[in-house]
Amino acid sequence: MDIHSILQTISIVSIPLVLAITLHEAAHGYMAKKCGDNTAEMMGRLTLNPVKHIDPIGTILIPAVLLFTGAGFLFGYAKPVPVNFNRLRDIKWDSIKVALAGPGVNLFLAILSVLLMNFVTFFPEYIAEPLVQILLFSVQINVILMVFNLLPLLPLDGGRVLHALLPEPFQSKFGQTEPFGMFILLGLMFLGLLFTIIQPLYIFTVNILQNLVFV
Repeated sequence: MDIHSILQTISIVSIPLVLAITLHEAAHGYMAKKCGDNTAEMMGRLTLNPVKHIDPIGTILIPAVLLFTGAGFLFGYAKPVPVNFNRLRDIKWDSIKVALAGPGVNLFLAILSVLLMNFVTFFPEYIAEPLVQILLFSVQINVILMVFNLLPLLPLDGGRVLHALLPEPFQSKFGQTEPFGMFILLGLMFLGLLFTIIQPLYIFTVNILQNLVFV
């Protein structure tokens, strides 16, 4: 890959990737505040400033390695927004709301990106072509992040939902798996199994979103 291709690729993926990851984390903070916990706000994380959410490894290194090694899929993560679940008004249901806020924003961004594709024909070709590429990538990365984060594994959002729904003592036992969650995910990723696991729901979601393109 020459320098021109690298710069072109970076220009296409950087904005959708940063937006997808940043807004995902910010949504957790905003929902937590709405449900009674202002920890994120007190720590300066209740913001749309991407610098506050960027994780050097999850937001930059891992996506870059996946992109330039031709892994076939791309994902990343930001610094988790701090949430004190004990301060939520309803620990069970508010925990679920906070957890689903991130994937919910990713779904919204994917839908918005698809809808915007209906208007690219109004632009000159030299603008429309890169714009379509950016929007396509926005759909892909947001759907991947949504599906990935819904995996029922702590510390992912799907794991938070499952943890909130489980009765005791299963809840406590499941909570003990959290320190190992990221190691499991990294192992699945480097074994090439992670995208295989999320692929069915990813394809299902993308196929539905395609129906929103009318041009």
